[in-house]
Amino acid sequence: MKRVSLTLGKKLSRRTVLRGAGVAMGLPLLDAMSPAFAAASKGPKARRFVGVSLSLGLHGPNLVPENAGTDYRPSRYLKSLQDIREHFTVVSGSSHPKVSGGHSAESSIFSACPQSRGGTTRNTISLDQLMAKHLGHESRFLSLVLNTGSSTSPSYTENGAMIPAQSNVGRAFSRLFVDDSPKERERQSQLIRAGRSVMDVIGAEAKALQRELGRGDREKLDNWFTSVRELESRLQANEAWVNKPKPLAKADLRTDRNNSITVERAMLEIISLALQTDSTRFVTLHMPGNARVSGLPGIDEGYHGLSHHGRDEEKLRQLAIVEQAVIDEWANFLRRLKTHQQGEGSLLDETMVVLTSNLGNASSHNNRNMPVLFAGGGFKHGRHLAFSQTNNYPLPNLYLNALHQLGLQHESFATSTGEMTGLA
Repeated sequence: MKRVSLTLGKKLSRRTVLRGAGVAMGLPLLDAMSPAFAAASKGPKARRFVGVSLSLGLHGPNLVPENAGTDYRPSRYLKSLQDIREHFTVVSGSSHPKVSGGHSAESSIFSACPQSRGGTTRNTISLDQLMAKHLGHESRFLSLVLNTGSSTSPSYTENGAMIPAQSNVGRAFSRLFVDDSPKERERQSQLIRAGRSVMDVIGAEAKALQRELGRGDREKLDNWFTSVRELESRLQANEAWVNKPKPLAKADLRTDRNNSITVERAMLEIISLALQTDSTRFVTLHMPGNARVSGLPGIDEGYHGLSHHGRDEEKLRQLAIVEQAVIDEWANFLRRLKTHQQGEGSLLDETMVVLTSNLGNASSHNNRNMPVLFAGGGFKHGRHLAFSQTNNYPLPNLYLNALHQLGLQHESFATSTGEMTGLA
């Protein structure tokens, strides 16, 4: 392999990369980079990420303020959030480049992988899983993937496989906060040890096979080896945690399975506790298209049908009730994080929280003008970043901001073109 040399001066740019054998790899945040990032080091440093996603979008006219900047007038949906106005940013006029297909674009919410309806493109790693890959080992659980009503999720591995979500509130809580029995802990240890033994055997056999394969197959096998190494490291991390007691936590987790808003509330409470106890740092929560809204006052139709309103006034009236409830639960989650002291700031200061959807207009299955509320993480908020509604700004740029805020100095993410303009 071509030798790579790197000279560390007094100041390194975040765009500094190692190059060799046709491969460019972004450097992690190094001590030698600190002068270059002196401004970024001031204030709270993000350590966590929570992505909340909705299958059925949010009605743009009720969400997006008419004017931009820090003096924006709150829209209908944002009036109830003015007590935390300085802790979140409204982003309009953004979407994922080359992503279309209506509902099928759910898979790209956090991966931003280009795709269209009927396309065969394999998905790429989602933002939360990329973060977990590099930093997830610092907590008991690499990541937490949740859903209010099904096993689907916007979380994808590096090989493009969806990570099934946990949709049962009780099981999600137990996994985080209820200690396993001694028998179960021993069973887990045996499974982990057995898994590592299997990896050793398979790895040795695959290396022998590699010598007999053509170039194309060797590349495929190299990708497989990468996955094996990642799995081995995860098994080792898991083994270290098996016999450590889980933190104690209490929560009101009463839900109505016919009312997904109550499930959202309980799941966000679980996420809050998981962050407070540092059980995990990277979380996604997805509300699918089969979400139920029975029991909400003023609602007599299904959520999915209301989202496909066709501009019918009665459907829009009911839809506004549902979507306001969804946003208010998200806002209450921010308030919980804000009141929890963490070092010199709050847990919200150290946690980036985004609310978004693959659909900008659910009624027409349009993936443009995605709804985006972005909070916490040490950013300066309290503003409306208004980009073009006709020539959308790349939302992956915000995801690149998020990676950099964690100290992961990637050159790009998916179809990003740089960091998001105006997000300080």
